[in-house]
Amino acid sequence: MPVAFRHSGLRYYFFSNEGQPPEPPHVHVKGGGRDAKVWLEPEVLIADSYGFNRRELSNILRTVVENRDLIVKAWHDHFGN
Repeated sequence: MPVAFRHSGLRYYFFSNEGQPPEPPHVHVKGGGRDAKVWLEPEVLIADSYGFNRRELSNILRTVVENRDLIVKAWHDHFGN
């Protein structure tokens, strides 16, 4: 699981095997037994969430928006597309 970055105790990462066909660019967020999946395109939005409250999800979205270019670059560097 390649880690794009860590922020505020959360790990922002990808699964290397996202199935066939691969899903569109997204990032998984994990920390404290909580998980979320965030789409990066066409817009940043929560796909799934388990255990995060609304405030935490708002912070995750803000962090993803602020780091979107870094995450998308890491995605393309890892998956080669």
